[in-house]
Amino acid sequence: MTTLTEIHIGDSLHSIELAPVTRLDLIKYAGASGDFNPIHTIDEEAKNAGLPGIIAHGMWTMGNLAKLFSNLYEIGFIEEYKIRFKGMVFLNDVITLQADLKEKNGNRYFFNVAATNQSGKEAISGEVIFKTY
Repeated sequence: MTTLTEIHIGDSLHSIELAPVTRLDLIKYAGASGDFNPIHTIDEEAKNAGLPGIIAHGMWTMGNLAKLFSNLYEIGFIEEYKIRFKGMVFLNDVITLQADLKEKNGNRYFFNVAATNQSGKEAISGEVIFKTY
């Protein structure tokens, strides 16, 4: 389902599979966000912090979830965004984004959202309220 007029409780928006996470993605995000924590870009610093390798910024993953609603922005907007960080995203992970409609109330659509890696492990989950104009 891609349009809100066609979607019913329990339906999903089209999922999005991101390209494998690259170091360049994370360097660009660090510059755009101002989050220069070296665990996101430098292998040795990530290992010194006890990680197996560099990890993506949690907010990078969260921001990508908004892509699920890109084709709907001319009819509405994300009114509320609640996320729980559940796991780490590493280099070369392939992240799939998903939104499932759990409730409709007037012009508000309540979605459960998640980002999972190629092994099916959730990196983040939460809720988005999309409101139409």
